[in-house]
Amino acid sequence: MIQLTINGKPETLDVSPEMPLLWAIRDTLGLTGTKFGCGVAQCGACVVHLDGEAVRSCVTKMSRAEGKNVVTIEGLSENNDHPAQKAWQEIDVPQCGYCHSGQIMSAAVLLRENPNPTDQDIDDAMAGNICRCGTYPRIRKAIHLASQMQGNNKI
Repeated sequence: MIQLTINGKPETLDVSPEMPLLWAIRDTLGLTGTKFGCGVAQCGACVVHLDGEAVRSCVTKMSRAEGKNVVTIEGLSENNDHPAQKAWQEIDVPQCGYCHSGQIMSAAVLLRENPNPTDQDIDDAMAGNICRCGTYPRIRKAIHLASQMQGNNKI
């Protein structure tokens, strides 16, 4: 049995310690906002927060997550009103939308650690998140907008 907290709720899961966190989140708990992309930590579609750190849940074993706090896209905000989520909607960032839960989760960590990122800061922080539709200019614009929203307390 593995105990951890997911989106503020204590959970005890009867899964293998070797199981990727992604599959526990999606298949065991039914939280399907976190996506499977590549399975080898190269695309970023599966990014979640593990004790505040952005991690690739497809390669994060349950043994690493045990006793920790996990936040998925479903738990980032109660009403989809995190500045990144609001900016994504306002800028209309997604095209196919598949990568965007991972993009938003990575952006949320960036904005927490660097509230006023430059274009280069954004490019560096988001380099590990692949968008097959190429919406990178809109992603950058949305992160700048989220930074402004965050600074103006429009959360």
